[in-house]
Amino acid sequence: MGSPMLPDLGAEILIPVCAVIGIAFSLLQWVLVSKVKLSPGSDSASPGNKGAGGKNGCADYLIEEEEGLNDHNVVLKCAEIQTAISEGATSFLFTEYQYVGIFMVAFAILIFVFLGSVEGFSTKSQPCTYDQSKTCKPALATAIFSTISFLLGAVTSVISGFLGMKIATYANARTTLEARKGVGKAFITAFRSGAVMGFLLAANGLLVLYIAINLFKLYYGDDWGGLFEAITGYGLGGSSMALFGRVGGGIYTKAADVGADLVGKVERNIPEDDPRNPAVIADNVGDNVGDIAGMGSDLFGSYAESSCAALVVASISSFGINHELTPMLYPLIISAVGIIVCLITTLFATDFFEIKAVKEIEPSLKRQLIISTVLMTIGIAIVSWIALPSSFTIFNFGEQKDVKNWQLFLCVSVGLWAGLIIGFVTEYYTSNAYSPVQDVADSCRTGAATNVIFGLALGYKSCIIPIFAIAISIFVSFSFAAMYGIAVAALGMLSTIATGLAIDAYGPISDNAGGIAEMAGMSHRIRERTDALDAAGNTTAAIGKGFAIGSAALVSLALFGAFVSRAAISTVDVLTPKVFIGLLVGAMLPYWFSAMTMKSVGSAALKMVEEVRRQFNTIPGLMEGTAKPDYATCVKISTDASIKEMIPPGALVMLTPLIVGIFFGVETLSGVLAGSLVSGVQIAISASNTGGAWDNAKKYIEAGASEHARTLGPKGSDPHKAAVIGDTIGDPLKDTSGPSLNILIKLMAVESLVFAPFFATHGGLLFKMF
Repeated sequence: MGSPMLPDLGAEILIPVCAVIGIAFSLLQWVLVSKVKLSPGSDSASPGNKGAGGKNGCADYLIEEEEGLNDHNVVLKCAEIQTAISEGATSFLFTEYQYVGIFMVAFAILIFVFLGSVEGFSTKSQPCTYDQSKTCKPALATAIFSTISFLLGAVTSVISGFLGMKIATYANARTTLEARKGVGKAFITAFRSGAVMGFLLAANGLLVLYIAINLFKLYYGDDWGGLFEAITGYGLGGSSMALFGRVGGGIYTKAADVGADLVGKVERNIPEDDPRNPAVIADNVGDNVGDIAGMGSDLFGSYAESSCAALVVASISSFGINHELTPMLYPLIISAVGIIVCLITTLFATDFFEIKAVKEIEPSLKRQLIISTVLMTIGIAIVSWIALPSSFTIFNFGEQKDVKNWQLFLCVSVGLWAGLIIGFVTEYYTSNAYSPVQDVADSCRTGAATNVIFGLALGYKSCIIPIFAIAISIFVSFSFAAMYGIAVAALGMLSTIATGLAIDAYGPISDNAGGIAEMAGMSHRIRERTDALDAAGNTTAAIGKGFAIGSAALVSLALFGAFVSRAAISTVDVLTPKVFIGLLVGAMLPYWFSAMTMKSVGSAALKMVEEVRRQFNTIPGLMEGTAKPDYATCVKISTDASIKEMIPPGALVMLTPLIVGIFFGVETLSGVLAGSLVSGVQIAISASNTGGAWDNAKKYIEAGASEHARTLGPKGSDPHKAAVIGDTIGDPLKDTSGPSLNILIKLMAVESLVFAPFFATHGGLLFKMF
């Protein structure tokens, strides 16, 4: 077996140090972003900007590019719009978190009651689940500590989303102002702001999990099986908050977007983000609460769950049985090294290469993915060499499987590279630089119907390669290291989470910057630059969603394996009716969930369209630009609709495993989990790629960059109107239903794992009656 080269103390120092470096780096990026002034004098809101008067303020170093516009007024207008967006986003998140907080407390009580009742709230030690000859801590302890870790995960998830939203609303106007100096400056500001969120989230998630493990160890001592079973609550907390963040934020952003587009662009023929459009502030707020806060919570949930799944399986393998701390913490060491790799990668975008032209933006973002993947492969090789013994055993459904350290290296690497492949395939199908999106744009010649047909076909076709990539990584990692292999493959895909999130958050920040430029009445040249940033951001957002869906598939399979082991199911036999009915129902759930979220967006958008029409018809001077629209009413419509509408889809996901586990038992539940995983992944990939393709087909026509695009344009032409309709249909697909589905498949699996002891003891009431 041998012992690892890295001593236990080394692992215990390495993990928190890397996390602290990540937090420090994100703060440094924030300070650099804050150097862009948002007021002509000094900017009191940002640190280290005291006494930035006349000469060092804006007037001095902003090159005059505004034709006939007073520089001073532009900056004030940008600051004013930024404040409106920031206030709208903050008030929405606070309202959402109040509702989610009530749910959090109720669910925490549920976890405690269900898990405590496994042994009738007894405080006596009990035989261990996997080794009856030893005694372990009582079930009551698991109940208490699972509840604590659930609350920890939930709070960390909420904070991750909130901090991401704050930095995005802080940076959007600064990106707009930097665009006056050139596209390179604006790109760096937007990218640095994304990096703040990426590094804060990756480092916080790692640090909180590491501290929780060490605190729990004070009570659990040598009972590592019990300790890591209790830690699974951390993943459940993270994902349950992400579900509400994603669904609530997605409904908010798309209700505003659809309302603004249908009335503004199609009916009134005014440009996107025109200040005369009453829904324009709500639309920009939505980018921050859906794409940033929702995405942050979502990827944090994936990260927490893949760590928990790996730790649970490791605790009942030779690492946990022999109490080898460094190999036990292997999943956390990978994440720690990932932070350092992403830090080096970020410097390539902000410091090593300068962007001088619009066409360099997208290649620079793609370079980030390639560099981080190559460097991370080297990092994984080093970690696997020093942190693992040369051979060890991994728990494989009741048996111990012999594994070598190089096999585990391949498991993590295959997940990492599968992520990159999924990212690039997503980009091919959603970027308007390639033929699939150009074909969709071309189909707009004959109207909206052909556009919709081509878009749907593109989405379905875009599933093929990602599914093969996921299938191959599952086969390779399971063959080498059973369920542990799949859990670390998911971690491999998420090991470059800081870079992935930076690229992802960059999109909505650029989108907002473009909106602010339009509303502040800046020149056409500046809007062109922010549009170029935004188009690249759209594609990278699709890549980010691809990563999230791919990792969710692997994470939920790893959690499924841990659940089957914990619930003591020897085999999941599809031919038994109990399991098969579960499969059918599970495969139906993503459709039910998507129907709920799509209809929610539709009904909220309906109210928004009516309100925007009402304002255009009843406020005199609105179309002429002499009167101001009532932005607040539109913000309120979006807020109220999303809070009300996020509860039914959330309840569906949270209650399904409980109802199935209690009434039908663990075998049927295993069928439900497998069914929802298989169908959920397909729908999620096709929905987000269809929506992304429609969006970029519209942008392709608007930009008119090629001869082909110019024959379809300009804005306001019939093909352009058809493209806008396609984009509007795609909005709820790509930003509400698609991204929320990956949370559905993960959350049901992690919830089943947390409640597995209760289901195994008291579940299956209906089958027991017959």
